[in-house]
Amino acid sequence: MSLLPINNDAAARVMARCDQLALISESAPSLTRVYLSTEHLQANALVGQWMREAGMRVWQDSVGNICGRYEGQTPDAKAVLLGSHLDTVRDAGRYDGMLGVITAIEVVQHLHQHAVHLPNAIEIVGFADEEGTRFGITLLGSRALTGSWPAEWVDKPDANGISVAQAMTEAGLDASAIGQAARRQAEIAAYLELHIEQGPCLEGEQLALGVVTAINGARRLNCAFTGHAGHAGTVPMAHRKDALAAAAQWMVWIEEHTRQTGPQLVATVGTLQCHPGAVNVIPGEVSLTLDVRGPQDAALDGLLERILHQGQAIARQRGIAFSAETYYSIPATDCDAQLQAALQEVLVNVQGRSLALPSGAGHDAIAMAEKWPVGMLFVRCAGGISHHPAESVTQADVGLALQALSQWVAAVARA
Repeated sequence: MSLLPINNDAAARVMARCDQLALISESAPSLTRVYLSTEHLQANALVGQWMREAGMRVWQDSVGNICGRYEGQTPDAKAVLLGSHLDTVRDAGRYDGMLGVITAIEVVQHLHQHAVHLPNAIEIVGFADEEGTRFGITLLGSRALTGSWPAEWVDKPDANGISVAQAMTEAGLDASAIGQAARRQAEIAAYLELHIEQGPCLEGEQLALGVVTAINGARRLNCAFTGHAGHAGTVPMAHRKDALAAAAQWMVWIEEHTRQTGPQLVATVGTLQCHPGAVNVIPGEVSLTLDVRGPQDAALDGLLERILHQGQAIARQRGIAFSAETYYSIPATDCDAQLQAALQEVLVNVQGRSLALPSGAGHDAIAMAEKWPVGMLFVRCAGGISHHPAESVTQADVGLALQALSQWVAAVARA
């Protein structure tokens, strides 16, 4: 039996709290909330208040994550950790990250109201910085919990030249105490994260909820085609070494080949600069970025290898040069098979069937999976829109999500 049946009041409270959090912004009426800002600390205080009202012991850790614990049946019980992030991109939506934290609080609130304690404790964390908006460092909050925070991060500056260490001091934190946020592996049984899908798959299947199988790995590269600039009026077409024409040919090939390779692999050329960039000059050099993602590293690397091979082939055919350098690489993260199976069973019960799908975006679960089993529950978002003010979920879907999350938490905590 569900610990939290579909409850309009509970879902309405979640929606209202998302609206309330969205008001804490450096750039109202739009939503921007970055790591260690005044707004970040205000959001932590508000979320901490909601945690206390739900019967939790609350603390802010040494990097600014807001944390709460609802005890299990024994004081030293392992915790099932729920959470997501409270920071945002610039001009953000109000559900990315926040929905996962607020729904988790609602589940604990119900347990508290009915004086129910599970074999495992339930902990919630509102991660301080997943997006990396201020310092260009992603998964900052979750890396602190896993103890994998690189020492050089404290020296990273923001756009105003303020380092992470300086920002921590201004926020009342101590950079020398970062290691105190790390959790022992034995303290946590599993990490569960509810998140909006940030894509259109659930909407296309007319389903509110889905099971995440893996979080896509990603490779990002700086690429270039180098030919010869020349006069647009005097160099015959047969004699040209046009770098932009080569890049265009490659981009079309990337789109067509990736589409044919399979629905779970994606490749994007996101930026392109032409040099010298004049209307009457044949482009002699084109710089462009490549982003390739997929839920399995072998397939992802195979696609990338073919894409780069085709770039070289096009360059040779045209008598020009091609180069590519990887500047970012993160492996695919599998969600735990047992946690997936438990959630699939729950979703069949809640909405009649289950849909399994990978996540194309990054999440705190990437870092957490290095130390603990992780599982993710996706909630449908309108049009697949995310990182945008138009980000939207329905109260009905949130009600289903609450029911599913409560059942999933109970199943994991009792196992």
